[in-house]
Amino acid sequence: MPKLAVFNSISMDGYFTGVNGDLRWAYGGTPDPEWDAFVVGNAQGGGRLVFGRITYDLMTRYWPTPLAMQQNPVVAERMNNLPKIVFSRTMDKASWNNTRLIKTNMVDEVRRMKQKPGEDMVILGSGSIISQLAEAGLVDEFQMAMLPLILGNGKTMFEGMSTKLNLKLGHTRAFKNGNVVLSYTPRA
Repeated sequence: MPKLAVFNSISMDGYFTGVNGDLRWAYGGTPDPEWDAFVVGNAQGGGRLVFGRITYDLMTRYWPTPLAMQQNPVVAERMNNLPKIVFSRTMDKASWNNTRLIKTNMVDEVRRMKQKPGEDMVILGSGSIISQLAEAGLVDEFQMAMLPLILGNGKTMFEGMSTKLNLKLGHTRAFKNGNVVLSYTPRA
């Protein structure tokens, strides 16, 4: 059965977006060929990408563009061609290639998808989706790339959660640019 993972960059003080949803802080930093290879390797994996409407809108402004193909050709190709799911009650249609719009109850829909054969899923961005699905016990792995900076303000991936979620460390990987990838799974 398919697993559901989260992958997001976070600041050292725990924010995955800055004030007003700003994500510019997550791009740039100290150049590191090993980190760049990791990003490309992650993009080359399979599965289905899962977004909320806000993240979906941000992604569609960049990945389908010629600039994305010029700056990040491998990642752009994968982002554009992998199957995508967007959860939104307000969108009328999804225009990005290979995207399925789901307007029904997200928790019930993800529960159904996890019970049927299919590819694994990964949530990118989409904090409100993460908190709801984590609280429902549907997230199998949390992967976070902690970047060596402090934002001082922003939004966490878990805003709105009212229950405690105990996690166990799966693995870590440190990069020369100071980024550290942390992987956690819920404790049984």
